[in-house]
Amino acid sequence: MTLRIGITGGIGSGKSTAARIFEILGIPVFYADEAAKKLMNENVTLKEKVRGAFGQDSYINGELNRPYISGIVFNNPAKLYLLNSIVHPATIADAEQWMQRQTSPYAIKEAALIFESGAEKFLDKVIGVYASEALRMQRVVQRDGIAETEVSARMNKQMDEDKKMKLCDYIIFNDEQELLIPQVLRLHEILLEEAAKKLTVES
Repeated sequence: MTLRIGITGGIGSGKSTAARIFEILGIPVFYADEAAKKLMNENVTLKEKVRGAFGQDSYINGELNRPYISGIVFNNPAKLYLLNSIVHPATIADAEQWMQRQTSPYAIKEAALIFESGAEKFLDKVIGVYASEALRMQRVVQRDGIAETEVSARMNKQMDEDKKMKLCDYIIFNDEQELLIPQVLRLHEILLEEAAKKLTVES
């Protein structure tokens, strides 16, 4: 069975960039945020649950009304928790089904909220991508063209970065001090070895 690897990190850490390097190396990657957006637009059961929780205005012509949902949950922790309790289980199940279809030595699930959602229980190892808060702030402000206060609000909704990294099995430093690609290449070799060991044990 394919080794199931998670890759996570705070907003602006560069976890998607690291994931794309793994993809170039031939490793399949499941992007949880993209999958969640797709499921919220296409999964009938999920759509019914969202409508039931947030009202008929949650969808316009069958498409998720993202500004409407964002306006409800952004400053309301209880509503955000409710939304996550609906979406996370469906995304985790979708990722697990995807993992079971993979035939590569290992496959990666890229997600910001691996530990927050409990998804680590379905993974063999988790990679953390680390960058300082100041650097992450700078990246997101430049990338999304938003104010630092909005970035801070997003960061405050995520697990403390140091705590998150302590829960990870491996850490990639995307801090502009160490080159990213050599770190990914080293980790790629380690994960291939781990996958080979798992295959030997299972056979």
